[in-house]
Amino acid sequence: MTSAPNNSTRISRRFAELRAAGELGIIAYITAGDPTLDATHKFVLALAEAGADVIELGVPFSDPLADGPTIQRASERALKSGTTLAGVLALVERIRKSSQVPLVLFSYFNPILQMGLEKFAAAAAGAGVDGVLATDLTPEESGDCRRILHAHRLDTVFLAAPTSSDERLKIISACSTGFLYIISRTGVTGAKDSLPEELPSLLRRARHFTELPIAVGFGISLPGHVSVLGGLADGAVVGSALVSEIEKAPTPDAAAATLRDRILKLKEAARHGLSRREAIT
Repeated sequence: MTSAPNNSTRISRRFAELRAAGELGIIAYITAGDPTLDATHKFVLALAEAGADVIELGVPFSDPLADGPTIQRASERALKSGTTLAGVLALVERIRKSSQVPLVLFSYFNPILQMGLEKFAAAAAGAGVDGVLATDLTPEESGDCRRILHAHRLDTVFLAAPTSSDERLKIISACSTGFLYIISRTGVTGAKDSLPEELPSLLRRARHFTELPIAVGFGISLPGHVSVLGGLADGAVVGSALVSEIEKAPTPDAAAATLRDRILKLKEAARHGLSRREAIT
């Protein structure tokens, strides 16, 4: 077993608190700069106030292959508003003036590589970033990146999928810190009505290879999903459903209010699911 939790980061401390409380964590994803960085600042504070345990800030990219149409459109809007990786880092620094919510940068590797690994790691750590997930960086090619990020006390999060073999899960787990991110289904991001039947067995397999908290994403959108995951995982990642609310809202203030309501309901479901399980066991 590898990748014991490192309790020196905001992410690991938050998951330790959740574990002590027996509570499922809610990880909220939004695309930074959609529709503007000022709006994203408002959204992050609303999500944190509503109880989001970790917030993933998506760095917009011109060719987001892992993302479904909802997040692809969000990336397009963010890029049109002039959002850059440097702008996202400046946003994190601004967020840190009023919130200590754990923040993960969710990016494709190209923008990080273009900035330069050392420069990026120093800037991210200095701004207050807690972890980095480079969605198209494979564990086998991540050695330099992990070494540099870890030197700046940044967690490195990697994705595991239903198609991951046991050997693959072992490698991914060994490269991950903060938490292990399990993709609930093959394909791209997007809200779904139900969770895959094979998800529990995938999570049980992953538990053999890591002591890290395990978060599940891709397709998580409803309180019912959260209630089910409470007995299986340590965190639920909600992304496309939140991004869709931002897209539909007439104003950033309206979007912030809707995001706050969504997270409040998801956190309620997480706690309710816990109480039901405790009653059963």
